[in-house]
Amino acid sequence: MLTQELLVEIHVLHRQGRSIRQIAKTLGVSRNTVRRYLRDVAKTPVYHRSKRISKLEPFKSYLLERINAAKPEWIPATVLFRELQERGYQGKEGILKNWLRPYKTVAQEPVVRFETEPGQQLQLDFTTISRGRRKIKALVATMGYSRASFVRFSESERQEDWLRGIEAALHYFGGVPKELLFDNAKCIMIERDAYGVGQHRWNSQLLQMARD
Repeated sequence: MLTQELLVEIHVLHRQGRSIRQIAKTLGVSRNTVRRYLRDVAKTPVYHRSKRISKLEPFKSYLLERINAAKPEWIPATVLFRELQERGYQGKEGILKNWLRPYKTVAQEPVVRFETEPGQQLQLDFTTISRGRRKIKALVATMGYSRASFVRFSESERQEDWLRGIEAALHYFGGVPKELLFDNAKCIMIERDAYGVGQHRWNSQLLQMARD
């Protein structure tokens, strides 16, 4: 019986184009042995792993139809997953989500500029500016009509930073607008809609500033 190493040598020499006689002489075996080995190898079936078909494959044309029909809107994956299950899909929702990802486009909504009358509104908000490891706070005050802005820097975003920033902005613009627009900062608005819709509980010091 030939060793595994010798069988490999026969195979390699045969792939190199050597004749049966040359292989037998090189390895010191009979030509019948080489011939029998090569004949047995030729009879051995070669198995190739078949490419696995995705469970989603039969439903892709349906999904494309649904995606195109819904444009520019987007159908959530959970809805499509439910529809596929009703049609016999037995795969997982994750497979569907991964396949849908390249087809999802986010519609860009047109930018609508919010404008007010002159002197009507001053919009105020804090932002953070990073300077290396240091972070600086900045109160940005912008007039609703002209978009003119005032910026005051501070180390923090506490109540006094809000109040001093508002006062500095009013001095800078040289007057007081009819209304000031804030976000929901806790140091400004204690509780939203506390006394009814649009009737908030404001910070007492802010209210005093409004009276002054």
